[in-house]
Amino acid sequence: MVRIRESYKKGKITFSEAARKQYEKSYGIVGSHSGVQICLWNKKSIKGHRGCYKVKFYGIDCHRCAQMSPTLAWCNEGCIFCWRPMEWMKKTNFEVTEVDEPDLIIAETVKQRKRLLSGIGGAQGADRRKFDEAFRLFPSHWAISLSGEPTIYPKLSEMVKQLRARKEVRSIFIVTNGQEPDALKKLNKQKALPTQLYLSLAASNEEMFKKINRSVYKDGWKRLNKTIKLLTKLPCRRVIRLTIIKGVNDSETAIEEYAKLIEKSTVDFVEVKSYMALGFSRKRLGPKHMAYPEYLKPWTERLVTRMPNYRLIDEDTQSQILLLKNKNSRYENFIRKS
Repeated sequence: MVRIRESYKKGKITFSEAARKQYEKSYGIVGSHSGVQICLWNKKSIKGHRGCYKVKFYGIDCHRCAQMSPTLAWCNEGCIFCWRPMEWMKKTNFEVTEVDEPDLIIAETVKQRKRLLSGIGGAQGADRRKFDEAFRLFPSHWAISLSGEPTIYPKLSEMVKQLRARKEVRSIFIVTNGQEPDALKKLNKQKALPTQLYLSLAASNEEMFKKINRSVYKDGWKRLNKTIKLLTKLPCRRVIRLTIIKGVNDSETAIEEYAKLIEKSTVDFVEVKSYMALGFSRKRLGPKHMAYPEYLKPWTERLVTRMPNYRLIDEDTQSQILLLKNKNSRYENFIRKS
């Protein structure tokens, strides 16, 4: 298996040549350390399908989505359920002088995305209007969640601000593992929070966290809980994405523990999603650990009974995900503008 070896080119942190070749099979490489991908739902949307669950839940434009990461191959966790090649990842501290500028990353993301989209317009069943919008227009939704941990990119605040300044951008989502709470404080202080901030949660206690998330930090569980506490103060749409791995992190005791963590967070939404046996995760787990809808929904209903401030409001069986909402949330489900 290819392993990442961080290397430097003209003072920039970047991929090794071997790693770059591997990543180029699935992603559009952007600059020295970023990447973009056209996901299955993006392609389906252009062919007339509704798109991913985020369309149903939040009204995002799936065909105009830029799913990208400014830290494609770098993360501070080695989660066993990750379908990305986390075995190649090695945590690194991104210094300001070592990284690409946000404007370069944004421009190259748009360029690489167009390259990846170029062949879809002529595919059988393609919706010409949707394809033209996807290809010609600036992406209206930015999902900074593709791979790696985005909060270790030191210019994330500037990137969010630049995207928000574009009138075409309706929504910006950032997904974090919660290991860098100070980076989230920086986003808040610099008024650069995304439209919707996700915290990925897959463990209900410290022992489980160490087995599943495998943080590079000895105080990883403490960092996660610091982020959960911080969520109560952030003035943006906040979501906990709960990944359920059947037979691993789904016990009745875990339900009680998750409920306490979620209630403490006061997040606006909770997405309860099944682990998916995709990509590299199949070498670590496999299909037997997927929580299919007939299992996931009753499990989620049991969770809700322990959380008086939340209710189940929607589900998408195609994506094996259910949506809970805080009864006290001030946000509408659908997003109007970033």
